[in-house]
Amino acid sequence: MNLPGSFNNQIKQVMILVILLLMVFLSVRELYVFFPGLLGALTLYILSRNSYFQLVYHRKWNKSGTALLYLLVYFLLLALLVWFTFVLVEKQVHPFIKDPVSTITQLREAVDKAQERAGFTLISGETLVNLQQRISGFLPSLVNDTLNLITNLIILLFLLYYMLVHGKEIESYLGNILPLKHSNIEILAIETKRLVKASALGIPMICIIQGVTATLGYFLFGLNDIILWGFLTGVLAFFPIVGTMIVWVPLVVFMYASGNNLNATGLLLYSVIVTGNVDYLARITLLKRMGQVHPVVTVLGVIVGLGLFGFIGLIFGPLLVNYIILLFRIYCNEFILEKK
Repeated sequence: MNLPGSFNNQIKQVMILVILLLMVFLSVRELYVFFPGLLGALTLYILSRNSYFQLVYHRKWNKSGTALLYLLVYFLLLALLVWFTFVLVEKQVHPFIKDPVSTITQLREAVDKAQERAGFTLISGETLVNLQQRISGFLPSLVNDTLNLITNLIILLFLLYYMLVHGKEIESYLGNILPLKHSNIEILAIETKRLVKASALGIPMICIIQGVTATLGYFLFGLNDIILWGFLTGVLAFFPIVGTMIVWVPLVVFMYASGNNLNATGLLLYSVIVTGNVDYLARITLLKRMGQVHPVVTVLGVIVGLGLFGFIGLIFGPLLVNYIILLFRIYCNEFILEKK
């Protein structure tokens, strides 16, 4: 007995889809380590799209030459950021790399002296020994992460070039194959631009604002290496509310332990009243204008992003969580609301 033609075609369709999904799964599993490069290229493409199309299709610039110009600009900006980070951190890290035992000994003596003056023990000698072992074990993984970062940067620039040059064709193809109504495809495109703008531009801008604000406080209350502490505060400001506390709370405690009570109290009040409120005001104004990203989504996104992609996940984590919310909205609009 022969199966009906339509049912036979459905069996073939299911088999092809299963094979396709299996191949996609195997490819994703092997290329997972390069996902930050792919996400980075996608983000920069979305940020560059309008200006690139303006130059190419309205001012008639050469596609390849313009794409290479964008790649050069992004590479120089990234190189400048890496250089600035290296200059800040190298001075502090170099002594430990050169002579870790001597550095830990000096740190232990300074901590013991501060704790003796304060009259209580905050950090034990055993804790410092464990810290030395952890840092020593972290250095090889740091080298490996650096190699992965360089590889992802190469992939990012490579993919971005072809995304820019063939952007129109790629967008047209995706619009044809997405199994969604045209209205939902437009929503997906608009929301994607909004979320990328908020995550890739809004959150770093907030971090810069908080880093500058905290640096001013460190300067006013007599801390050394204020640029380094301000930079670390800005980086950790990715975590709303508690991020900056990771830096200024130990600094305030150490200042109290060192007997610098007046400046410690001043920095404590400044950090709580000024730095903390700058974080709150920036998030409810800047992020709301750029993308209406809720702080809870940002926190969850940062946690997810760090676990999935490492440090670069600070940017893509919130984007991923926002995409889950967006796709749920589109699903409801596509299937659930349509039935009512």
